[in-house]
Amino acid sequence: MNFLGLYNIDIDDNNDIDLDLDDDDLIIRIPKRYIRDVQDPFDFYSEIEFKQRYRFDKDSVKFGILPLIEQNLCKVNKRGLPIPPIFQLLICLRFYATANFQFILGDTMTVSQPTVSRIVFRVSVLLASQIHDYIKMPRTQAAKLENQRLFERLGFGNGAIRIPGVDGAIGCTHIRLIHTRFQNINEIYRNRKGYFSLNVQTIVGPRMEFLDIVPEWPGSADDSRIFQNSRIYKRYSERELTGILVGDARYPCLPFLMTPIANPVTDEQIAYNNIQSRTRIIVERTYGVWKRRFPCLSRGLTTKLICSTTIVVACAVLHNLSLIFNDKLPDDDLQDDQNKEPNEEIPAPQPNLQPNEANIVL
Repeated sequence: MNFLGLYNIDIDDNNDIDLDLDDDDLIIRIPKRYIRDVQDPFDFYSEIEFKQRYRFDKDSVKFGILPLIEQNLCKVNKRGLPIPPIFQLLICLRFYATANFQFILGDTMTVSQPTVSRIVFRVSVLLASQIHDYIKMPRTQAAKLENQRLFERLGFGNGAIRIPGVDGAIGCTHIRLIHTRFQNINEIYRNRKGYFSLNVQTIVGPRMEFLDIVPEWPGSADDSRIFQNSRIYKRYSERELTGILVGDARYPCLPFLMTPIANPVTDEQIAYNNIQSRTRIIVERTYGVWKRRFPCLSRGLTTKLICSTTIVVACAVLHNLSLIFNDKLPDDDLQDDQNKEPNEEIPAPQPNLQPNEANIVL
């Protein structure tokens, strides 16, 4: 019961409370903070400023991404003055774009750190749940043949050697983990470079779209082990998928996986390695574009382990959505130099990816 009703006391907000009561008899409930009037970033920021902060155009956020998750972010009533779905999405995108301390992020959006943490996880789960719609291998014969034709163009050289029938380029990238609690199994997350990470396997299409992603393996896991324990390996082994993949020397050479020839001698072997490298390099370029759009992936994730793997998948879904929306980052993006991997080439964005032809897991 409210103490005002209990003691029938009129209190002026400008005066102190002076009651002749013991401390145990009087409990004053601290009023809750409500977010009633939040500055609207869509009106406050220009298009350029908005994209610098949230990594997407205003239209892409409002009419592309939000409708996918809005229904699950809405409350049936206004009890507690809930944060609107659009602001929850912006808070999450702001975290992806900064990887900043959540206290600072909470201050910029005038919400508390625990609220930011819950929002980031909730929105990331909803975005990651779109994985089967936007990250998938080609499902029609026409889309598969178009993929193979584009890959053949990527690897085409002056010689007569070509690699036909390529479905995708496979590779792994490390996502740094910072201050993550591992419950006495932390050393398996320490990679060969000495820091904790997730070793994320992806298969990439010719338009730099993700076709498959395996986000949960620790940093110490070998690339070939991840592949041979993945569902995509089983699908190729059982001939559910009939094309081939291209990968680097860390993968085994298989009937459906083409790798470089070690110590090439003949002109044909050297030409094959050159074409195989030009075909496979699309996966490295995709990692550069992906981490440039979402700097949290290169600067490191400070979230719990389950949240970190969810964020990785969510960022992969958003990457493919950016291709569908033709939402390109500017060439002079201020984050380029900070997020670019050493010796990593960042290409110009590729042509638009149509939704029904998207060769975008499982």
